[in-house]
Amino acid sequence: MFTIEHEFDATVITLVDEGESHLLEDVIVNAFEDCVTIEQFDTRLERTEKITLSMTQLRDLAAALNLPEGVYYLRPAD
Repeated sequence: MFTIEHEFDATVITLVDEGESHLLEDVIVNAFEDCVTIEQFDTRLERTEKITLSMTQLRDLAAALNLPEGVYYLRPAD
């Protein structure tokens, strides 16, 4: 399950881990104009961990999810 909310300066997507096996904490994706942050609470450390991706990194990640193993360089669109 996931939710999408439109805030003033970001789109917030929350991914909820559902199922019968070991469940992980929700993942929150904040999409801003110039970057995307991904947050998840770490129960072992008792704190929220956060990473920030530039829009270029996000584009590369999206492409990588659909490609076979290898090394790639994405050229800017003409």
